[in-house]
Amino acid sequence: MEGAEWRRVLALVGLGARGRLTVVGVEQVRNAALRGKLEYAVVAVDASRHSLKKVVPMLVAKGIGYAEGPSALELGRAVGKDSAAAVGIVDSQLASGLRKIVDPSPGGAR
Repeated sequence: MEGAEWRRVLALVGLGARGRLTVVGVEQVRNAALRGKLEYAVVAVDASRHSLKKVVPMLVAKGIGYAEGPSALELGRAVGKDSAAAVGIVDSQLASGLRKIVDPSPGGAR
């Protein structure tokens, strides 16, 4: 994906964070997934192996789509933190908008 698309993703994630439509951090993303509240997730491309092992298998097991893309610093900046390994989207409309940017093909993103 091009830089322009990631900037759009980060802008939407930031708007979602300000609107309290996101959860930030690996544990919060895991908890939201377990409670059935998570619609989509964005995982930092440079997240630690430990963080990835905690969140990605949970997303896959629950059938929750995710995008692996921006750095933890970029993702964190978008949500008002120093860094973030993962941000979960709890709003279905925001998740749908992100999916359209990440994978506009008919099958959609993973």
